[in-house]
Amino acid sequence: MSLRRPGGLRWLQPGLHIKRWLLLMGLAVFGLSMGVGYAVRSFYAEGQVVVPGPVGVTLRIVTLNFLQDLMPHAQARTIQASIFALAGAGVLLFSMRQLSRAMLVPFLKGDEDLADVYFRHRTMNKGPNVVALGGGTGLSALLRGLKEYTSNLTAIVTVADDGGSSGKLREQYRILPPGDFRQCLTALAETEPLMTELFQHRFENGALDGHAFGNLFIMAMAEITGDFEHALRESGKVLAVRGTILPSTLSDVVLCAELEDGQQAVGESRIPLSSMPIRQVYLEPAHPMINPEAEQAILNADIITVGPGSLYTSILPNLLVEGMVSTLQKASAPKVYICNVATQSGETDGFSVGDHLDALERHVGGELFDYILVNSNLNFPLPPSAQAAGAQRVVFDKAVVAQHGVRITMADVVSEEISTHHDPQKAARAVMKQIYKKN
Repeated sequence: MSLRRPGGLRWLQPGLHIKRWLLLMGLAVFGLSMGVGYAVRSFYAEGQVVVPGPVGVTLRIVTLNFLQDLMPHAQARTIQASIFALAGAGVLLFSMRQLSRAMLVPFLKGDEDLADVYFRHRTMNKGPNVVALGGGTGLSALLRGLKEYTSNLTAIVTVADDGGSSGKLREQYRILPPGDFRQCLTALAETEPLMTELFQHRFENGALDGHAFGNLFIMAMAEITGDFEHALRESGKVLAVRGTILPSTLSDVVLCAELEDGQQAVGESRIPLSSMPIRQVYLEPAHPMINPEAEQAILNADIITVGPGSLYTSILPNLLVEGMVSTLQKASAPKVYICNVATQSGETDGFSVGDHLDALERHVGGELFDYILVNSNLNFPLPPSAQAAGAQRVVFDKAVVAQHGVRITMADVVSEEISTHHDPQKAARAVMKQIYKKN
């Protein structure tokens, strides 16, 4: 983005693949000009127009031949050449710009500049392959920031959601829960804000009470296309999604938790409701296989992120899928764990950064991540509602984190609007500039 130039000069910035065609067009115009020049020359003899009458007078004025009566011939010819070259180049560039805008105006939004749109399209397609694992608002927030750096995005989403609209649709129609997928679709969408708002719209009355329109749309698309994966692809086309969204597994799984007092909590939505600390989470049925497309995306990635999001109900359900950890270990791309900026009531009460890593290692083993992205802004206040619920800033215990053998990246990633969440732009910038560029 730093390569942007003002006005028409944006067409000359690297990466557009335009300059070669401008050069070819210039050569074509040069050839045409030479042909016209030789044709006009046939009307001259020793530098003077030899055609009599009004035609000759008009030709003399149009070709600026009268300048030769006012100054030496060599100087006049130089001025003639300069005027025609500058005027021709200016008119050519202006006409190209107006023609391109006239042809492509239906595809531009507001006062967008065509060169900016084209440059963004070219550079985004050349961006790194980023694979992001997670679920809920954490994953969608990160995707919203990452799409400004690359179009080669793959979101691998948990399928353990069983609450709200997703839970109802899952129970009634036996489909994968669409809620987290809907949030990822809208986060990566390039459509008008109204379409995004439509997908997020939640009905409040009647038989559809509590359902989000996007969830119903995905469910209907699944019935039309025959399976959930095709439904996601087609929904992505409707929203002009920048990237790919995949379920971590195609199996219908239920997330369960073993609490500190030995009791069991069954269902992703019920786990945070318990007042007891969580000892362990697991999937039922056991050993659901990784989605082959998700596996391939991880192996082809240039950088892999895990989080932010609910530790036990968004992040671990992905990592507990059979084959997920081994695939991550085989992947050559740097793997980044993005730690939450605030604790979550019912899941990570009182947790530090080291506690998050301890819980991950307890479930899936150690040495899985190369980097951990830790929030450095501990002074930004939490909202009163979050404090009343017991939320706290996640404290960075450097000595404990260092024992896990991960490289630490510190950055201010707190959202100023919702200070319990990550800011999409800040988090994406830290991942891409502080971690990806190092590798």
